[in-house]
Amino acid sequence: MISPAFASILASGRAQFNARALEARRRFPSLDMAAFGAFLHDSVDPLVVAVAAASPERAGGATLVAYDMALELVGHGLAGPMAKNSFLNTVWRELAPSLAPLVATAPVEVLGMLSNAAIHIGAVAGARPAQWQRELAALAAQIATVAQLRAVGQVLAWRAGVAHFRQGALAAADTLPPALALAAFGEPGAQWPQVHAQLLGNPWRGNAEGREFGAFSGLGGDFGMPPQVRATADGCGFAVRSGERHYLLVADAYGAVLHSATAQEFEQAPNDRPSSVRLDGATVHIGARSIVLDVPAGDIAIAANAHTLAITSPWTHAIRLLPLA
Repeated sequence: MISPAFASILASGRAQFNARALEARRRFPSLDMAAFGAFLHDSVDPLVVAVAAASPERAGGATLVAYDMALELVGHGLAGPMAKNSFLNTVWRELAPSLAPLVATAPVEVLGMLSNAAIHIGAVAGARPAQWQRELAALAAQIATVAQLRAVGQVLAWRAGVAHFRQGALAAADTLPPALALAAFGEPGAQWPQVHAQLLGNPWRGNAEGREFGAFSGLGGDFGMPPQVRATADGCGFAVRSGERHYLLVADAYGAVLHSATAQEFEQAPNDRPSSVRLDGATVHIGARSIVLDVPAGDIAIAANAHTLAITSPWTHAIRLLPLA
């Protein structure tokens, strides 16, 4: 059963809600009303309860927006028990109620933003949606405006593994009150200008070990053939070739994301190596550091951009990524 608060709002506007459901069934012929009802019960009801407690006078309007949005999300197969990715259900059920005061004042913007973020982060291979949700919920009480929510959400998405958000997230963080920006990076008490400068200058800040990315596609990985790698011309990522397929790899301390690319982008990518990097058998030397690689010596290839060294071998489908700093 749904809560008394939600039941009361539905009952008081029964004709209006029924008309909206009827119109949605015309727009989405495959709309499963049982799935819609389950989404209302499991994910919308907790939000309505939270909004009614935070701002009773706005609960009706926010519920109407949530109802309309729920019809569309379930109609597109993005929400409800049959959704391919259940993360959006979880965001509505567990995260949105923590932002009830903002939902009450700007339901279209906030619920739209949360839904889009959930769909995007849930679709990025290697991202950590649960981390994003948990950290955003922890900061909810400090977020006073929709603009702050957008900025914090972008920062936390980057920190949860959406590596290509880096530049945008840093710019967004600069629009926040310094205390909130520092909280978003888990560094309360620090000085934001210094933290920002360090993050901007070193994509691997806080991760001196680097990371390994990729695996054989037959085992659920990304590459059908051992990949070849070149640094991109802009120095921010790597062009990758695996068999006849080409990609752009963006990686930093928080994660790595693979995008589709073209053969031309790979062929035009430079293949320079900094003088500070030297390969000796199966040992790579980066300045004064020496790292023994876990692949046979011979045919090991290395490529480097401004901050990262990428190592590949015909004996593995993985790309080893090491910070240059």
